[in-house]
Amino acid sequence: LEFSVDAGIATITLNRPDAANAFNLTLATELNHAANRCQHDPGVRAVILCANGKLFSAGGDLGVMSEADDRVDAALKQLTDQLHSAISILMRMRAPLIVAVNGAAAGIGLSLALIGDITLASEKASFTLAYTAAGLSPDGASTYLLPKVIGIKRAKEMMITNRRLTAAEALEWGLVNRVVGVDALPDETLELARSIARGPTNAFGSVKSLVLSGFGGTLESQMALEVEEIIQNAKSKDGQEGIQAFLQKRQPRFNG
Repeated sequence: LEFSVDAGIATITLNRPDAANAFNLTLATELNHAANRCQHDPGVRAVILCANGKLFSAGGDLGVMSEADDRVDAALKQLTDQLHSAISILMRMRAPLIVAVNGAAAGIGLSLALIGDITLASEKASFTLAYTAAGLSPDGASTYLLPKVIGIKRAKEMMITNRRLTAAEALEWGLVNRVVGVDALPDETLELARSIARGPTNAFGSVKSLVLSGFGGTLESQMALEVEEIIQNAKSKDGQEGIQAFLQKRQPRFNG
């Protein structure tokens, strides 16, 4: 994994191009560590998740599961624990996550595309789950998120038939926000991250937590959470700056 922070933007780059950026325990652990750094660094105001090479990620490294014995139990538990911890942090941290999918995203690669608060895809990107093709069941929060994003019928179709979506189909189904040219993907991703990093980071964090809690709450419980969040944001420095800027008809200067 490659990790850097510059001007409030953290960039996490999957860096196993010769292995199709497949997740072994090392890559999963490094992703978890990077997610923790993003969560606990107050200077991080936007996060980019991208990949080196032609593929985004081929998913989990199947070599971990090649022998069905007790060692597989422990190895697979370690791998999924690291990945699932990283996914939970990236979805719950206050900084918005931008996922830039440059090529094929399979298995956990598709899950990482799903967890982006905003997901951009190159024209060469594709999306498939591929678990049942290897006799496996999905993980990486895909059974939680995918039905909510594209609907139960389409999600089951992808999980059972391993249908591969093109970038255009992923856009039509709501799996990604935008499809851009291959060469334009890095620049458009960075431009978006810079715009987000100038914004009210705590308010963005409230958006993330409220949308996530809305999956399981009632109407009334969700509205109660909305009240708590808007009060906290209205009292914050960025909230007051935003209100004053609106009243004074000027651009706000948020500090995150």
